[in-house]
Amino acid sequence: MNIQASAPKMKTITSFTVNHDKLKPGMYVSRIDGDVVTYDVRMKVPNGGDYLPTPAAHTIEHLFATYARNSDFANDVVYVGPMGCRTGFYFLVRDTVSRAEAIRLVQESFAFIAAYEGEIPGTERWQCGNYLEHDLEGAKKAAADLCRTLEGWTPDRMKYEE
Repeated sequence: MNIQASAPKMKTITSFTVNHDKLKPGMYVSRIDGDVVTYDVRMKVPNGGDYLPTPAAHTIEHLFATYARNSDFANDVVYVGPMGCRTGFYFLVRDTVSRAEAIRLVQESFAFIAAYEGEIPGTERWQCGNYLEHDLEGAKKAAADLCRTLEGWTPDRMKYEE
């Protein structure tokens, strides 16, 4: 197989068409693929110099995924995962979850994280590929920041600014 490293005819993926210079923290509809809606849960200003520390993001991932997959929408949650740029998370759900319900679930998930005390789920060596790299206090602070950002968030605010 001969693959060129700079294939000029590759299409630009949707997330790279969003103007990150205008993007602010919040929750946005990133894309819709069939019956799956991808939400951009943006916690930090892109290219702003302040990013989610990896241990805190890892802890948020464990707690966000655990909460969402134990919610009333558990069967509709497809994926919860961090963005490589460490400015937020992708949250994928079936389109049976309304925009308002998705906002509420994210708000509840992050309120849960901001108040969480105890053992972080899934942090035994056999459960996680990097089980030692977690930061609950950092996760709680970042989650509390997003809770403030999403206060009063509505579906009409879920569009990227052009």
